[in-house]
Amino acid sequence: MSNIDQVKDYLLALQNRICAELQELDGEAEFAHDRWERAAGGGGESRVLADGRIFEQAGVGFSHVFGEQMPASATKHRPELAGKQFQAVGVSLVLHPRNPYIPTTHANFRFFNAGGKNPIWWFGGGYDLTPYYPFHEDVVHWHKTAKASCDPFGEALYPRYKKWCDEYFYLKHRDETRGVGGLFFDDLNEPDFEASFGFLKSVGDSFLEAYVPIVNRRCDHPYGNRQRDFQLYRRGRYVEFNLIYDRGTLFGLQSGGRTESILMSLPPQVRWQYGWRPEPGSPEETLYLDYLQAHDWLGVSS
Repeated sequence: MSNIDQVKDYLLALQNRICAELQELDGEAEFAHDRWERAAGGGGESRVLADGRIFEQAGVGFSHVFGEQMPASATKHRPELAGKQFQAVGVSLVLHPRNPYIPTTHANFRFFNAGGKNPIWWFGGGYDLTPYYPFHEDVVHWHKTAKASCDPFGEALYPRYKKWCDEYFYLKHRDETRGVGGLFFDDLNEPDFEASFGFLKSVGDSFLEAYVPIVNRRCDHPYGNRQRDFQLYRRGRYVEFNLIYDRGTLFGLQSGGRTESILMSLPPQVRWQYGWRPEPGSPEETLYLDYLQAHDWLGVSS
């Protein structure tokens, strides 16, 4: 079995596991399965749960694409790979809950293989959390789980990849982070394939452990029109980031991927409002003041 086949098997199993648990958690809606093929090579399966009790929309997609030339988004930091053959396999998900007290979350786990007889390979991925009405204990739990997934591979990894996440999921034009971060890593190929793959699996396996307890704590929290309107307004930041900065979105579109699957990360409902500012002393202001800049949640600096 080749390296990419091992990763593919793991990611397909991870997609199945995540979808099964999220569907059970929601308790009402089910995932629709949509297989697709890419004309230039490869394909995948998009799974979308919509109009559920907990999730307004949850998308969990798997893709395995290949071609004769790496897209520009994938060679920006590796110009030596421009024009090379490539294979890319990955699972990506975005969960948009209905209740504004449950955070939105995103996760991605991927493997690239580029070149000919002596290919260059690397892993990337991670997960991040985007609350609207944050609870400190939820944020600490999220980061403790992320750190626990990194620690078997070295104590330096969590602070390194936590910092990378804060810097990556940053909206420069808004001068704010997208949320409270998590982990982000890319170009991982050291010390060898087995160790790098082991790290990807550790992070991937920890996602549900990080997110589900937060959902269970907040899913019955009462809310009204004010909280819902603020959630829809903040979802606009999600759209802005994904369409302006996100490498995965750019890679998918530049590689001729399936547009419907690539953009399933966008929220089903969203709104913008010119010049909106939170009221002083309000819960909405707390989000801006205390949670939308990089913070050392666990007292572990890089």
